[in-house]
Amino acid sequence: MAGKKNFALRLDPKLYEALERWANDELRSVNGHIEFLLREAALRAGRLSGPRPPGPADSPTPPEE
Repeated sequence: MAGKKNFALRLDPKLYEALERWANDELRSVNGHIEFLLREAALRAGRLSGPRPPGPADSPTPPEE
């Protein structure tokens, strides 16, 4: 298995705080959560091979009243 690519990532402090809270909610590290989010976005955009995760357009529409 190939190693992971290391690089510096500069983020706005408020964005980092939001990501940190979100990662904690999902029981992930901030790094792991950023990787998860980027992978999901790349799959949805067709930029990464693999099964496409469901997105908002794939969710069922609510019944009309």
